[in-house]
Amino acid sequence: MEDRVRVTMSEGVADVRLVRADKMNALDAAMVNALVGTVDRLGREQGLRAVVLSGEGRAFCAGLDMGRFAAMKESGGNGIAGGETRDLAVRTHGLANLPQQAVWGWRQLPVPVIAAIQGVAFGGGFQLALGADIRLLSPDARMSIMEIKWGLVPDMAGTPILASLVRDDILRELTFTGRIFSAQEALQYGLATRLCDDPHTEAMQLAREIAGKSPDAIRAAKRMLNNLIVDPGPALLAESVEQQKLMGKPNQLEAVRANIEKRAPRFADV
Repeated sequence: MEDRVRVTMSEGVADVRLVRADKMNALDAAMVNALVGTVDRLGREQGLRAVVLSGEGRAFCAGLDMGRFAAMKESGGNGIAGGETRDLAVRTHGLANLPQQAVWGWRQLPVPVIAAIQGVAFGGGFQLALGADIRLLSPDARMSIMEIKWGLVPDMAGTPILASLVRDDILRELTFTGRIFSAQEALQYGLATRLCDDPHTEAMQLAREIAGKSPDAIRAAKRMLNNLIVDPGPALLAESVEQQKLMGKPNQLEAVRANIEKRAPRFADV
């Protein structure tokens, strides 16, 4: 697990880092499993007061590993090792399936989670950032709901969280286009808490400040604030059902092939 996610504990603060810097911390099966395993571990950690989530190197997380899209181009499936036979609609972690738990699990942790974001947070990496309670972005960070580029929809718990953050028409525009947007736009849209030159340092300072408050009150506050979200169960299931309808179908594979081959896609009419 430590070849994907590394955890350092100090005075009640967990410093959680994605450590696949050579791949811009892209999500492969091992990374998804490591994220879920880290959530499980932290949920049992005695004395945990706050979490900082970040990515090493020049990116927070670039999204699904390009090698998986290449495999999808050649053989179909959903691009996740072993995922070709996985029923995404099956709930494996309460309301969520395994990929969703890699994001939703941070919301379920009883303590605040602060994401420190530099470089890019695209696709599944953007959804991972949404799992945090607070997002600190570097001024040059960029984000995208990029799934449409690959003929897919967001399916890692992003939609119920986005619905509580972003105005409906903006959310639709970003989802329909996959447009890359700046940190300044993220702040305007409500997706960034604030911009700072050194997100990780500021995130650690904020985590230590939170760790100095009453742990009972902090945990009660997170439970209370989580309850403000409308029942996420139907939204999480809808993500999986809609994604499963798309994966491996001709138009979805054409989107992947066109992007990899750097040409305009030739979609069949619905």
